[in-house]
Amino acid sequence: MFAMKTSILQNFKRALRNYDKGNLRKAKSICKDVLSADPKHVGCLHMLGAIHYQQDQMLEALHFAMEALNVQPTNLSILSGLGLIHAKLGQYAEALVYYDKVLDVWPNHSETLNNRGNALMGLRRTAEALASYDKAIALCADYPSAHYNKGNALSEIGQFDAASQALETAIKLAPRTARFYRALLEGRRATPGDPYLQALEDLLQGAASLDPDEQIDLHFGLAKAYADLGDHERSFRRLMDGNALKRKHVVYDEKANFEIFEQTRAAFTHELMGMNKGLSESSANPIFIVGMPRSGSSLIEQILASHPQVFGAGEIDDFGKAIISVTGFAEAIDSPAYLSRLPREKLLQIGANYLDRTRSLAPDAGRITDKMLLNFRFVGLIHMALPNARIIHTVRDPMDTCLSCFSNLFAGKSQPYAYDLSELGRYYRAYESMMTHWRTVLPSNVMLDVQYEGVIADFEGQVRRLIAYCGLDWEPRCLDFHKTQRQVRTASREQVRQPLYQRSVGRWRPFEPFLGPLLAALQTERHCSDNKGHNGDKALALSTSNGRTTVSHRACGLSQANMRLR
Repeated sequence: MFAMKTSILQNFKRALRNYDKGNLRKAKSICKDVLSADPKHVGCLHMLGAIHYQQDQMLEALHFAMEALNVQPTNLSILSGLGLIHAKLGQYAEALVYYDKVLDVWPNHSETLNNRGNALMGLRRTAEALASYDKAIALCADYPSAHYNKGNALSEIGQFDAASQALETAIKLAPRTARFYRALLEGRRATPGDPYLQALEDLLQGAASLDPDEQIDLHFGLAKAYADLGDHERSFRRLMDGNALKRKHVVYDEKANFEIFEQTRAAFTHELMGMNKGLSESSANPIFIVGMPRSGSSLIEQILASHPQVFGAGEIDDFGKAIISVTGFAEAIDSPAYLSRLPREKLLQIGANYLDRTRSLAPDAGRITDKMLLNFRFVGLIHMALPNARIIHTVRDPMDTCLSCFSNLFAGKSQPYAYDLSELGRYYRAYESMMTHWRTVLPSNVMLDVQYEGVIADFEGQVRRLIAYCGLDWEPRCLDFHKTQRQVRTASREQVRQPLYQRSVGRWRPFEPFLGPLLAALQTERHCSDNKGHNGDKALALSTSNGRTTVSHRACGLSQANMRLR
């Protein structure tokens, strides 16, 4: 027995050495050998949770962390790790529970206070989050991540000067952390001689010494700064390097995605829409905003959220959660044929479940916007489950949309198609085909197309049209959307707090010489008609002539052709 315990201890130390050196595969293998002899070895259970966290395998990380907690329920490291795992899963309320358990024992632990602030931001409790960051900073003034997170929080609520000060402090404390510079430069326009741009250029000389995530931040930060200075060639070179590196660290199955789109078109037919008309929850509270990222959706939500009866919920995944909750399995969201055959009682449950989730965000709001753009996949199901919901489809010049996506470093592994120009163009075509299908099968008053360029050209007219479609009384404050104080968690949080401007229209043209793969992907032969979009408004479509791209106002059918526990 003594020999066995000695062997287990030695093996655990071996696993720990490998873990500390970054040899995760070897550490994992040794831990599993230890657990075969001692299934309740808390060190190995905890280490496996940390390894799976670092490998972005959150359900496996949660399993091992919970097993470790069952052995040692008061272990602060395990409790903290569970908070990180739940936060990564987007389960911020659960994360907060574990962070608070740690703070009950260790109230002045600055790292947990910082993490608690992040969870509170996820719950939109900004004032409490800022208080948690400030306490972490008061306890540990040289804690760069707390200053960084505070800066991001201040930016989300529109306090850009204070945000810049916090980010500058983070940079002074950790001058080789590229994401701090990127956050700072994304919040303001770079100018000639900008010392932070020079610091990023200095970092570029030794980029190979940075980890991949920091290299990605470095390239995207420089790309934005060079674009501000009008140096489009250098900007695009950084974009190409940053996107190529990011693409290596995300998983994207183009074929599987397009098959789901095709299955959706096959399952959600005009006949099905007619058969299910008016069968489910009748609330007109939800306003779904769908479409491609960077298509003007944040502007539309900000306009609507400026109305006193509207709460802007931002990018929430409550409809997908409602589907999973009612059906009982996560695979349902990728099973169009199954979803199309749901009986009336299930549709009622999905609608009611969704309303319960969103009403908890703003119980007194007359309307709640949901800007989860990927809900464009579920437009038909949304109409079946919530037939009186408003669905707003934001549309922008395809080239401007795609370039803006390619220029943006999305959080985590979202939008995996956006890091390769050809994949991006093909995805745009598939998305547009999906929207053409919805226009064909849905009643004409179900979905409103809102064209970004049209809003720029006729702002008040388009805002009036938007407000009327949502069944709201006219409110002049919607025209002063940039004055509305609310949390905005998108890359457009600075733009939506400025008066309307035109400089984003035709943004792609200076980059045209570099966009060959995108142009090629968007130039697939189209069989276009002069069909109108909903409510008599024509949808944007791309047409090409002699290698140049223009925007035509036609509805076109398309040919189908990416933890460390401390």
